Amino acid sequence: MNPDAVQEQTQSGYTISDSDGSGVTVHLQEAIDVSNATQLAKNILSRLKKRRPQELTVDLEKVPRLDDFGILVLVELKRYMLEREGRFRFAHANDSVAQMLDIFHFETLGQPVSFAKERSPGALTRLGSAVLDQLSETRYLVTFLGSVFMAMVYTLFHPRSLRGDDTLTVMQKTGVDALPIVGLISFLLGLIMAFMSAVQLQQFGANIYVASLVSLSMVRELGPIMTAIIVAGRSGSSFAAEIGTMKISEEVDALYTMGFDTIRFLVVPKIVASVIVVPLLTLFSNIFAILGGLLVGVSMLDLTINAYVAQTIKTLTLFDVIWGLFKSGVFALLIAWIGCLRGFQVRGGAASVGQATTSAVVSSIFLIILTDSVLAVILRYWG
Repeated sequence: MNPDAVQEQTQSGYTISDSDGSGVTVHLQEAIDVSNATQLAKNILSRLKKRRPQELTVDLEKVPRLDDFGILVLVELKRYMLEREGRFRFAHANDSVAQMLDIFHFETLGQPVSFAKERSPGALTRLGSAVLDQLSETRYLVTFLGSVFMAMVYTLFHPRSLRGDDTLTVMQKTGVDALPIVGLISFLLGLIMAFMSAVQLQQFGANIYVASLVSLSMVRELGPIMTAIIVAGRSGSSFAAEIGTMKISEEVDALYTMGFDTIRFLVVPKIVASVIVVPLLTLFSNIFAILGGLLVGVSMLDLTINAYVAQTIKTLTLFDVIWGLFKSGVFALLIAWIGCLRGFQVRGGAASVGQATTSAVVSSIFLIILTDSVLAVILRYWG
């Protein structure tokens, strides 16, 4: 400091001295804590605003200690100088004060925060990222499919490894609990189909063929598809949410640590239960849809119950029924597999569980429609 500096006494707790014309030194003379930090910072800043120094030095030689409020005083002084493109430094800090400054990383405090706008990636970058994500997901999908296949083979040769209680519970939730909604929707669907077809068939006196149209379309196509879509919305999402919640709560890792095969423990009971109950649900769906068509036939088309039932039996063959039940089993396998897959893919928190649940339903419905299209083509050329 310039020996010719003019030193002036301000308020108790600090003094201010000028040095070299453009610099100012603040000599703090007591401990700085919650009791005096606010007033001290206000007084010093008001004095500095009058002087407008280019450089500020804070002398801590006579400061025995300071707490977090004292740190805030120094931060305010530092910020004041940085905003005006001035220089700030402190000097003569004892070990205790220096330790506090190190704990709070004082050198990084008070710096202006710059918000740089992130450049959006180009089209080629986004395309490459999407391709890599899809490749990674495909790799995981194939790996998971192989693990499920091996677990199913193991369960086939070791039936006692199947968790019977859990399988029965899943069968109840997937099948029995879904029966009312499946029955109601199928009944209404059969009623609507019969009503709409009757409008056209009545013109040709072919009312009896309403029974053929409703029974054949439901047993071969709409029954398995509608049942599978309902199960995907109810049970597929439930599988994804259950396993996803276990993932984020680290229950799956705990099972793995305890030596359990998580695929056999969590996935196999769901797949077995779904493959058993979904064809049965489809059978009930067909019956309720035929009953809906019967209601329209009897009430609007002057058909008798015997005539309607006889035409239905005449139209359907055993192959039609078995084919519809086979497709239901395939759909059930896809629903349980994709639901469990999305559950195991959960990473992060609750938002990821919601995304996995939505993805499980959407993916299941897409695979159901795609598989049904492939099977329809196979049946066409097979016949």
